[in-house]
Amino acid sequence: MRRFGFLVLGAAVGGLLGAVLAMLLAPSSGPQLRTNLRNRGIALVDEVKKAAAEKRLMLEQEINELRYRH
Repeated sequence: MRRFGFLVLGAAVGGLLGAVLAMLLAPSSGPQLRTNLRNRGIALVDEVKKAAAEKRLMLEQEINELRYRH
C-alpha cells in the first residue's frame, strides 16, 4: 500500500512539474496556454484515478485470496 502512495505522489509531482515547465517553455498565448494546462491537468487526474482504480481492484483480489485461502 505504501508503494501505491508513492506512485500517486510521484504522478502528481511529475504532472505539476510538467505543467510548470510547459508554462515556461510554451510559445502559446496566455488563454491558449491556460486551456492547454487545464486539459493536461484533467488528463493527469483521469490517469491517476485510473491507476488508483486498477490498484484497488488488484488489492481487493489479493485480500479475497488471502481471506478465503484458509
